Amino acid sequence: MVAVVASIQAIMLGSHYFGDKAYTEYNNYIIFKNSFPHLLAGKNLYVLYPEQQWDLYKYSPTFALSMGIFAYLPDYIGLSFWNILNAVVLLFSFRMLPFNKRTQSIMLWFVLLELLTSLQNAQSNGLMAGLMVAAYCCMQQKKVFWATLWLVVATLIKVYGAIGFCLFLFYPDKIRFILYAAFWTILLVFLPMIVPSVTLHTLIWQYQNWGIMMAEDQSVSYGVSVMGWLHSWFGLESGKGVVTLVGIVLFLLPFLRRNMYKNEVYKILVLASMLLWVIIFNHKAESPTYIIAVAGAILWYYCLPRKKWSYVFLVLLFLITCMSPTDFYPKFIRDGFFKPYAIKAVPCIVLWCIITIELMLIKPAQELANCNTHS
Repeated sequence: MVAVVASIQAIMLGSHYFGDKAYTEYNNYIIFKNSFPHLLAGKNLYVLYPEQQWDLYKYSPTFALSMGIFAYLPDYIGLSFWNILNAVVLLFSFRMLPFNKRTQSIMLWFVLLELLTSLQNAQSNGLMAGLMVAAYCCMQQKKVFWATLWLVVATLIKVYGAIGFCLFLFYPDKIRFILYAAFWTILLVFLPMIVPSVTLHTLIWQYQNWGIMMAEDQSVSYGVSVMGWLHSWFGLESGKGVVTLVGIVLFLLPFLRRNMYKNEVYKILVLASMLLWVIIFNHKAESPTYIIAVAGAILWYYCLPRKKWSYVFLVLLFLITCMSPTDFYPKFIRDGFFKPYAIKAVPCIVLWCIITIELMLIKPAQELANCNTHS
């Protein structure tokens, strides 16, 4: 229901202008659906088409192929189905988590506002969060075939989905994991060749174009991220690579605790860390992407017995991260304080640091908290 309402709202908002050109309020969906006919026509997927859409297409050729399902539907139907897909994948992934139904429902209510923000912008972030959570849950259930599929699909939507492959370190059957991952990668990377107009040469050219576009795109923005925070608060203009490298090292540091690999609380904290990391260290992070980080935040809260400060922090995160783009705050505060100073990112940055510390200090005997004790 939320997905359909968000779709109707986006369509009814009409158009906005860039220069003298009018574009729909659901321009992201237009970019997605246009990628399919561009793929069929052998056009470069990764250049601007200002007569059709604003901004670049930034996903894989395989994702462009998948948009054939939506490309010829009227927008009010296609956009609704697209948003429903994002919401349903997130819903079912949370229902797979090792918490009771009541706790799962509270978690879903907590992420609802950020999900709505993503759906109103017709983005793929609900889908990305759902795929990463579902991959973890499938690994826990020893469904490696499906876990690797979700990770490969996530990577071919947004390349940072590849971070999920580090989860395989926690499970004993690594050879089977690698073989399944290789199978899905080869199958899906070359799947666009089922279209007669897409030859091997054309497909390789598209992947090269994707790489070039991603490299150029990375150099021109900071995002609502750690780098955006450092730039807006401290005037840091360069050093993006160093910041990312430090983030990678700190993210990988808890993996040195091999004696914790069978502990479920540790693994859920790693998943939470991962969901936060891919956003706060993402140079293209924006408000609608924070459904992924907020999913990580609520996982953190429920996997351990929490003290009063944890509850207070979670409330503050909701008020700052989730509510900052909404009319809960006056426009002059949103535009004059929250946006220019990357305030939305700050609670998530702090929380990621807290999770990293907890991962280094958690005891091997720690058990998953009794979720019924939480409010």
